Amino acid sequence: MEKATFGAGCFWGVEAAFRRTTGVKSTAVGYSGGHYDNPTYKDVCSGKTGHAEVVQVEFDPSLVSYDDLLKVFWEEHDPTTLNRQGPDVGAQYRSAIFFHSPQQEAAANASKEFAQKRFKNKIVTEIAPVSEFWRAEEYHQQYLEKRGLAHCNIP
Repeated sequence: MEKATFGAGCFWGVEAAFRRTTGVKSTAVGYSGGHYDNPTYKDVCSGKTGHAEVVQVEFDPSLVSYDDLLKVFWEEHDPTTLNRQGPDVGAQYRSAIFFHSPQQEAAANASKEFAQKRFKNKIVTEIAPVSEFWRAEEYHQQYLEKRGLAHCNIP
């Protein structure tokens, strides 16, 4: 098993998309990329922690490649809006790929370059080494599934 960590705006819809992906064994939503230990949702929404809302994906690389996960990532949000996805505004909603290995870093950079061809505006996605992952409160885990919703994509 391997891990991948992505920030693509509100983590609920992004988590649901990864959970539908063959080869993904588990997901967890949480916070990463900041400087504040054990943040709560309220802390992160304050904008003072530096954390992004992220989805940590555990996947079986014999069933799904990291490149395939990157495709899901690019399709699930607008990577050209800085610190914003639709009506959600703030650094916690930034587009980010937090890599777990040099191979993931190289794949993320290559996929960003390839994805840029699809967008008129410049991609602003942050690509950085993974930092501590802080699991979000339980009510955020599989939020949409618990409510019988398939997605919350912002058009």
